[in-house]
Amino acid sequence: MSAPRIRRVRWYRPLVLASSSPRRRELLERVGVPLEVQPVRLEESFRRGESARRGVLRLAHEKAAAVARQRPHRVVLAADTIVLVDGLLLGKPRDERQARAMLRRLSDRWHQVLTGVVLVDADGTPREAVSRTRVRFAALGAKEIRRYVASGEPFDKAGGYALQGAASWFVLQVHGSVTNVIGLPLECVRELFADARLPIPSFAGDASSRDAR
Repeated sequence: MSAPRIRRVRWYRPLVLASSSPRRRELLERVGVPLEVQPVRLEESFRRGESARRGVLRLAHEKAAAVARQRPHRVVLAADTIVLVDGLLLGKPRDERQARAMLRRLSDRWHQVLTGVVLVDADGTPREAVSRTRVRFAALGAKEIRRYVASGEPFDKAGGYALQGAASWFVLQVHGSVTNVIGLPLECVRELFADARLPIPSFAGDASSRDAR
């Protein structure tokens, strides 16, 4: 008896990633999701009294909707990430002084990384998910904080650090999704793809023109 044939499902049009983040793009390309990048400019600030969960979801929805209006009948993915420590929301540091202050606050304690993810399918239907990861930093000395900030890595990153970069030196424990801390929780993307009945990735490592099965 011959083996069953595997039906190939093709990405006729690449996913549109509503983000300029190279980390998000790299994570998707690593598993073979074909994509195009279309950054969106929005004021990434929380409203008064807005919870962390509600805020990241709202911003992700706004980003996805903005791109979906420009790219109708396309699958659009957007995300927003923040760091929460002692009830304080940490976004991206504006300058070196703010980056140092963020790292001092993260030193020798646990914090949470929250990412809201929104997928808008080709019919315009939005789907959402939130990932929450707990991260524990070692006690950081003033010299290593200064050196890390001087490296330039903290900028354009929520909380002022990059787990996949030199900041891995600071991290003692991670409870939850590692890709969430990097910027895009792939476990959420996987669930949203399945719910929208999108093709699974090609796992080819180069998503620019591959089919998914």
